[in-house]
Amino acid sequence: MTTGTIYGGNVVMRAFIRTCIRTFILACILAAATIAAGLDGGPGALAADYPERPIHLIVPFQAGSVSDNTARILAAKLGERLRQQVIVEDRVGGSTIVGTEAVAHAAPDGYTIELANTSSHATVEAVSAKLPFDPVADFAAVGMVGISPFVLVASPQLPVRNVEELVARARRAPGSLSFASAGTGTIAHLGGELFQKVAGVQLTHVPYRGTSQSVYDLMEGRIDLLVGTLSGVEPHIKAGKLHALAVMSEHRLPHLPDVPTIAEAGVPGAEVVLWSAIVLPAGARREIVLRLNEALRTTLETPETAEALRRQGVEPQPSSPEAAAAIIKADVVKWADVIRSANLVPKP
Repeated sequence: MTTGTIYGGNVVMRAFIRTCIRTFILACILAAATIAAGLDGGPGALAADYPERPIHLIVPFQAGSVSDNTARILAAKLGERLRQQVIVEDRVGGSTIVGTEAVAHAAPDGYTIELANTSSHATVEAVSAKLPFDPVADFAAVGMVGISPFVLVASPQLPVRNVEELVARARRAPGSLSFASAGTGTIAHLGGELFQKVAGVQLTHVPYRGTSQSVYDLMEGRIDLLVGTLSGVEPHIKAGKLHALAVMSEHRLPHLPDVPTIAEAGVPGAEVVLWSAIVLPAGARREIVLRLNEALRTTLETPETAEALRRQGVEPQPSSPEAAAAIIKADVVKWADVIRSANLVPKP
């Protein structure tokens, strides 16, 4: 009797131990699968609760600028979709280098992002001989925000009414026509250099410290030409104080339907567009990039946000991360070539 009781107890104990072992092995397998899903970017993942704290949106431009206003429009709507506060920080200095460097060297955890644009990533090489970051390799693109087309405008005192007449006049007297910009190395300056290169003309660059005075001098006839943003020149075009020769984008603009594109005007390849995009530090997890991209795309697709951006001169252009990365990379190459062709020597 005693022996049978002991034997029966051993059987029960062995069954219990086997059950514990099986349970432990199953738990280990499930844990390993969960970790693997996180490591390969699967939906399980280590970023399931992202974001858990406020996100800082760095803007390398001054408060009140188009980029700053755009960032604040996006921040409010992104915050609603991500259910977390998005804080806009203007980090100005070094011709956008200070703010952009801060993002490049931040932790790639999704809590520091940047509203990047053509100036901060593609044309910045014109103002610094040695950048403290690589504008492509040090960033992960989330998606495009939009584009701000430029317009080639002429003083009403200049006796040309289209690009063909402008090119003919410039070729007859190389260097006799002037074009203004907001400063050496700005996209307006490089846009003028690109136009000269593609059209085969020679113009005289006159840099200003900002846009307002250059537009005023253009209207007064002290300057002949300007490659300006749509938001900066449209009111003066419609008032008859400036003459629009071409929009420097691939498509005509709804605001200026009668103004030809630069390609239609006979100078294909001279397109100048200021794009804006959201980027992260390189190394950000794929699921974080996709979470932000989804929030950005749905934000841009709402009529309220789209209209607010258009009032800033920004045409919404939502995209995938891959499409945004391709645009940024292509533009870096494009403007580096213009900078070399123009023999611009940036400061060390």
